[in-house]
Amino acid sequence: MKHVLSVFVQNQPGVLVRVASMFSRREFNIDSLSVGVTQSPEFSRITVVVHGDEYLVDQMMKQLEKLPDVTAVQRLDAASAVYRGMTMIKVKADDTNRLDVLKMAELFRAHVIDVQPTTLIFEITGDDDKVTAFTRLLSPYGILEIIRTGLIGLERGEHTIYEHCEEREYYGKNLL
Repeated sequence: MKHVLSVFVQNQPGVLVRVASMFSRREFNIDSLSVGVTQSPEFSRITVVVHGDEYLVDQMMKQLEKLPDVTAVQRLDAASAVYRGMTMIKVKADDTNRLDVLKMAELFRAHVIDVQPTTLIFEITGDDDKVTAFTRLLSPYGILEIIRTGLIGLERGEHTIYEHCEEREYYGKNLL
């Protein structure tokens, strides 16, 4: 089963290596990893997508919480969170098929970010199912390259990762 973990960390050199090493040392496999600074430059948020049963994911979370640079760990449940990833796709598109390819992109709300005489590059954001469906439709035209970012996500509603911080008062006041 797929699980999305949001890890709130201090924004310092080596934090990503320490977090990734924790997964490696314990032989946990990472399907996707994204890192970005938060609204406070003192902190970053790491989104990790992993597969495993409940027990395994609970162990991952406990191990992450032991790391000194980790401030909070939150599991983002699919029913109460929003996930997105970005994908760039380079596809063959010439005068004979360009309009068909562009119509498909419009249906999926993909954006054209580069136009060349024989290729188009699209940017599409969304969940894995949306991106997979779009790439399947583009396949007959000739996909030349695909690159995907890691998944990112936020919990819906007023709940935030700051509720998972040990020093909630401090982080809540200084980050909002």
